[in-house]
Amino acid sequence: RHQVITQPHILAIRVDESLYFANSKYLEDHLQLLIAEKPTLEYLVLICSAINFIDASALESLERFGEDLKEAGVELCLAEVKGPVMDQLERGGFLERLGRDRVFLTPHDAMIALTEVVN
Repeated sequence: RHQVITQPHILAIRVDESLYFANSKYLEDHLQLLIAEKPTLEYLVLICSAINFIDASALESLERFGEDLKEAGVELCLAEVKGPVMDQLERGGFLERLGRDRVFLTPHDAMIALTEVVN
């Protein structure tokens, strides 16, 4: 809908639903299709502004997916994570394993930081 500047090494996707056992596999499958279309991809940024809750099953799936991405040379990043969801990620140890430098306040912050890394 809008003209935006894109980066071939960054894919930013907004997740428009809370994550739980019933939809986490669908999200993973959808993301894998999008990633397959971008051979130069280095970073996948999940924009989490609409995620109000993440259950243990979805968190486990997300963590496994992040590990698979890393093995493929793609870094998982998060942006605009709500406080209660951030608390869930913290309690589960996900943030520590992901790396706090991979969590951004806004998608804009993520794009600026990840573009500077490459340049």
